[in-house]
Amino acid sequence: MKVGIISDTHVPGAASSLPPAVFEIFRDADLILHAGDIVERSVLEELRAIAPVEAVAGNMDDPDLQSRLPRKKTLTLGRFTVGLIHGKYRIDVQQEMIRKEFDTVDLIVYGHSHTPFWGRVGGVLFLNPGSPTDNRHAPYHSVAILTVGEALTAEIVRLQDPLR
Repeated sequence: MKVGIISDTHVPGAASSLPPAVFEIFRDADLILHAGDIVERSVLEELRAIAPVEAVAGNMDDPDLQSRLPRKKTLTLGRFTVGLIHGKYRIDVQQEMIRKEFDTVDLIVYGHSHTPFWGRVGGVLFLNPGSPTDNRHAPYHSVAILTVGEALTAEIVRLQDPLR
């Protein structure tokens, strides 16, 4: 199973629309996870044209989105349990604090920091796709691809000239 992972799209604040590269990278995804700070609801509709979308609200989402989307959710992907959350903590303590939000999970997908990360911390995998539109804490714009099979594997995909 191929899962597109995206967060912190900030449309229309950081960009007027999603970068075209996102649609190419996610074109054959079976599912898309959005870890919040969607900002404009049309972003979810555009992503749903590619694949089903699971999303959570972020701190920058408008009241309508925050009322429609949960703050966090737990999903089953294959034989794995995945926590999806935006995050709201200082970057230096974010993973530690987010871990406390979920009981037993194999992977936590999160956003907020705009800093891409894939790795194991304290026995749990963490995946932050970065942001496709606002790289304020990262050297580049990015999304991620999660592959669900016998194991969970992920790749951070760096976007080239994402706003063109």
